[in-house]
Amino acid sequence: MVRYREICAALARRVADGELAPGAELPGVRKLAREWDTTATTVSRAQRELAGHGVLELADRRRARVAPGADVAARTFLHGGGGFVVAGSDDPALDLVLHAAGPRVTAVPADGSSAGLVAVRRGRADGAAIHLLHHSGTYNAPFAAALLRGLDPHLVHLWRREQGVLVPPGNPAGVRSAADLARLRLAVRRPGTGTRVLQDRLLRAAGRDADAVRGPEVGSHLEVALAVATGAVDAGLGVRSAAADLDLEFVHVTWESYDLALPRRSLAAAATLVAALHDPAVRTAVAALGGYDTDRAGAVATAAPQPDRPSRFGSALVPYRDRPIRFGPVS
Repeated sequence: MVRYREICAALARRVADGELAPGAELPGVRKLAREWDTTATTVSRAQRELAGHGVLELADRRRARVAPGADVAARTFLHGGGGFVVAGSDDPALDLVLHAAGPRVTAVPADGSSAGLVAVRRGRADGAAIHLLHHSGTYNAPFAAALLRGLDPHLVHLWRREQGVLVPPGNPAGVRSAADLARLRLAVRRPGTGTRVLQDRLLRAAGRDADAVRGPEVGSHLEVALAVATGAVDAGLGVRSAAADLDLEFVHVTWESYDLALPRRSLAAAATLVAALHDPAVRTAVAALGGYDTDRAGAVATAAPQPDRPSRFGSALVPYRDRPIRFGPVS
């Protein structure tokens, strides 16, 4: 790679990662040249290149500054134009879609749905895959509206997926209701994940102390399934596909909306991911996992509260509201 391109990439990564925020002033050209062991002319060329892509602002007799909105511009530069970075919830089907989308769509580590939204808010990702159940019974929209306030938040529907209790063959613990979970050793997801939000709500609705759950904290649905399959725990909440992978039994709890939350400005960049989701081969592969419904995949709705009704969400969000979970017998 030509040296100035290496410098462009290094600076763009620092902007995309939030290390250099909009308005931040870069060190002088000569100092940067010493840092990269190159010439001031090469550094100046790199800065002009980034300015042409909207990452930096240049002015006579002033040091370069990070431009407004440079986080998006930097990610677009790094990924060859039209690049899209997704963070957030763990999901086996999402892994299939990302693979099909190719290198223009990348994933960055984020510990669950809430952390994914924070990553978008801080400019470290373009979109967050989320499945967060609000106390109103609505999935995702209230959280996207709150955490992405001021960014004109939108939701791209990916799929509905089936959540339930993963148990060993024969269901030896006899799990039939949320109340049963409180007496078991569970594999639990980390706070802020959509599955942990659902689990805590199930237990509270059953009159149980959600904080008194015993068992290890794990990072993915597959890890929940592994913990159950090895006998380390009695059960764990997770998606149906994780149970199928390890020949576990699955006790249905609910269907939930799994959406991509993102600012309006990132909708165009998400086109590659949505196109992959519309590929019939990808849909077939997702359906084969078990417990997925992609009928409305790709539908877009605003997540911003309507101006004339600040306490409610617009009618465009009706499809994102699933029927409330019934906290009785788990069937």
